[in-house]
Amino acid sequence: MTTRTSDATPPPGLPMRVPLDGLPARVRIHEVGPRDGLQNESAVVPVEVKAEFVRRLADAGLGTVETTSFVHPKWVPQLADAEELYPRVRDLTPGVRLPVLVPNERGLDRALALGARDVAVFASATESFAQANLNRTVAEALAMFEPVVARAKEAGARVRGYLSMCFGDPWEGPVPPARVVDVCRALHGMGCDELSLGDTIGVATPGHVTALLTALADAGLPTAHLAVHFHDTYGQALANTLTALQHGVTTIDASAGGLGGCPYAKSATGNLATEDLVWMLDGLGIDTGADLGRLTATSGWMAGQLGRPSPSRTVRALARDASRDVSHAVSHAVSHKEQ
Repeated sequence: MTTRTSDATPPPGLPMRVPLDGLPARVRIHEVGPRDGLQNESAVVPVEVKAEFVRRLADAGLGTVETTSFVHPKWVPQLADAEELYPRVRDLTPGVRLPVLVPNERGLDRALALGARDVAVFASATESFAQANLNRTVAEALAMFEPVVARAKEAGARVRGYLSMCFGDPWEGPVPPARVVDVCRALHGMGCDELSLGDTIGVATPGHVTALLTALADAGLPTAHLAVHFHDTYGQALANTLTALQHGVTTIDASAGGLGGCPYAKSATGNLATEDLVWMLDGLGIDTGADLGRLTATSGWMAGQLGRPSPSRTVRALARDASRDVSHAVSHAVSHKEQ
């Protein structure tokens, strides 16, 4: 008898591969666990643990692992160790991209000095969140990002533009697609290579996702330059992701174990769990390069470091399966010995 061990490997042949027409053959997962996943943790995670987290995620086959943010420590104390963390992981796995968040030119200077060549800026589609997160209007924030993007491009760095509150805002309510289109145009126009559309408080539904992606396409913004970043507050993240795939999006943000929230939007719960995403994509026959068993083991390990269970349904289900198999194997061995 073959048994699975505590690495929580999926059952043989599951999920069954049943492709759907019209979906991409490959998806790039933009893993945000070490940065977006951990930034809201109240207890500071040791830099050694963060570095090991990044290494394990890369070893699980994730080709993009967002590592940290070069924000001022007083705003996000959890990420105050960026200068110490980045050199520890910079050369861990050749070919793995390690993006970092740079809120302004000072943050960009710090990142470039350490050899970062993949950076991100963080804008808002709404005025309320721009004030809460950046202490600026939307227009003032975009003006601040222009020299950051220009200098990053001059240095040969790839630039991602995050856009928060694309589907709803806790202060303003619904966000019209036209407003999101305007900010996306500005970010794309200043040179961002990729735009990540954030459902920061998890209120998007598939129809809304369709409306926004259609509006962006109609405005001439290439789908190939778009990513989606869904939170699972109302259990809609996978449905929204599938909708985005059906519209040609091939870059999906996710966080190992479903870690994350937002320190400036208290109603923002966890990100889409990477394991839940990989289970769905594996079942659709879409290649991600990720090893679900290793990924699940990594999230289980990180949950142990944080002292609480992972919110990922896939992590919990595979952990239960592995525990049952181990218990069965022990019981079988004892019974056989007694005979």
